[in-house]
Amino acid sequence: MKAIIVCTSVSHGNTRRIADVMGQALEAPVVAPEEIDTAELSGYDLVGFGSGIFTGNFHPWLLQFVRSLPNGEQKGQRQRAFVFATSGLPEVRFRPFTRPLVRLLDQKGFTTADTFSCRAFDTWLPFKLVGGINRARPNATDLDAARTFAEGLRARLGAVS
Repeated sequence: MKAIIVCTSVSHGNTRRIADVMGQALEAPVVAPEEIDTAELSGYDLVGFGSGIFTGNFHPWLLQFVRSLPNGEQKGQRQRAFVFATSGLPEVRFRPFTRPLVRLLDQKGFTTADTFSCRAFDTWLPFKLVGGINRARPNATDLDAARTFAEGLRARLGAVS
């Protein structure tokens, strides 16, 4: 099976570092939304979607890309996806960052196999006033967790490109 990761990483490269580790484990290219046509995704069996979290939401570029995907199932089957995020603040159990994107992907004909999030360096106001938070994140433990997550997906779904 073929996999690809669509990633928006704009502030400090945190999300791209996570995406690159996942991409290595899945043998999948990592691309920005503007680097791939939405129609090309139909050629992949597994698509990862990720960005940093900005005021509780995924980056607008990634959301715009997902909204531009054609509606519905292709070839009579739902395409598989996974969602990942980096954030300065922890994900809240009763309102996970990933839930709105998972729901949007469901509307677009994807089945989300799993989600992943980790803490990351964040200089969004008011954190900028104190030099940011989570300065050393994602760290080796976070990168190992991302690799383990992707390897688990590969083992469960057989996803390699």
